[in-house]
Formats: sequence, structure tokens, C-alpha cells
Amino acid sequence: MQVHVADHPLINHKLTYLRDKRTDSPTFRRLAEELVTLLAYEATREVRTEAFDIETPVGPTTGIKLANPKPVIVPILRAGLGMLEGMVRLLPSAEVGFLGMVRDEETLEVSAYANRLPDSLHGRQVYVIDPMLATGHTLVMAFEFLRDLGADDITAVCLIAAPEGIETVREAVKDIGIPVTLVVGAIDDHLNDQGYIVPGLGDAGDRLYGVV
Repeated sequence: MQVHVADHPLINHKLTYLRDKRTDSPTFRRLAEELVTLLAYEATREVRTEAFDIETPVGPTTGIKLANPKPVIVPILRAGLGMLEGMVRLLPSAEVGFLGMVRDEETLEVSAYANRLPDSLHGRQVYVIDPMLATGHTLVMAFEFLRDLGADDITAVCLIAAPEGIETVREAVKDIGIPVTLVVGAIDDHLNDQGYIVPGLGDAGDRLYGVV
């Protein structure tokens, strides 16, 4: 598994305000959207393309366009929705699917409760978006689910990650059998006893949409 930390002053600037507990939900949503667009530039470096012949105002040339089949963006509900617009802005022709995952706050086990994906992802590049990589169990389950549908290349985009979660994912993807890349804005210090990233930014879903 490749892990890329997108270390850039603008990313670090926006992360600082995301972390600040004084940042209100509307500002948090805007910053998350802006941040994921910056991360998406790194995440899409290996997006598949094909040659495309065009005519400029002064003559012919050959450029590139996204290859078919188009990539699929998969936000992990509900917090991943806060990253969707920023990702779609960069890949407007991509298809969008949804996976609903929930974590038991006591056992930290993850289960799926919603699936809105194509019946087949055969030959597709998939971009999974989820703000937090904490324990890693959600991403592992998502990767296995997408692989079983035929995805042959997966990139996960997360705002921040914990070292423990990265190691959990790294070990799990050895058995997944397809290329996996992780792009994050920062790797934080550790997980606390409740499975939250420290220093982190709290519960991303609650900060995006409020407590429901």
C-alpha cells in the first residue's frame, strides 16, 4: 500500500481551522470541501487516461481525456458526504456511489447499513472518501466490499489519519490483492481509548452536520 501525506502550506492552514473547536459547522463544511479538492489533485495522479485528438484554433494536436470506464467516487456515509462536492469538482464526469458504515462505540466494530453502488465495478478505479482514518476497520471493510464488486484499483482520501489505523489497513490490504493508495492531509499522534484521533478534530460527522 502506498501512503502519501500531502504536506502543503494551504492544506496545513485549512487543517488548523478544521481542528479548532471554535469553527462552526458552515465554516467546517466549506473548509472540508476546499481541503478535499487539494487532496484530490494528489489522489488522481494515477487516474487512467487515453489519447484524444483535437483541433486548436491554430492546428491539430493530441491531448488526453479520462479513460473509460470512468472512475467511481464512493463517500462513506455520513461524514464522507462533506467531502463529495470537493471531489466531484475535480472529477465531474466520475460516477458516484455510496456506502453506509457504522461503528459500535463500545466494541469499535464496523458494519454496513447502506449500499448504493453499481452491480459491477469490474475494471474501475474507485476513490473512497472518508474524513477520518481512525481504527482503520471502516476502510478495510469498504475495500473488501469494493474488491468483491470488481474494483481493480482503490485510492482512499482522508483528511487526517492515526498511525494505528494506517497499520491496520496496511496489514489488511496484503490479502486484498489489488493496488491500494492512501492520501491524507496529516498523520496525527495516536488513538485514545474511545477510538478518536488525537489531536484530531473531534467527530467529523457531528461537526459537519450537527448531532443527530
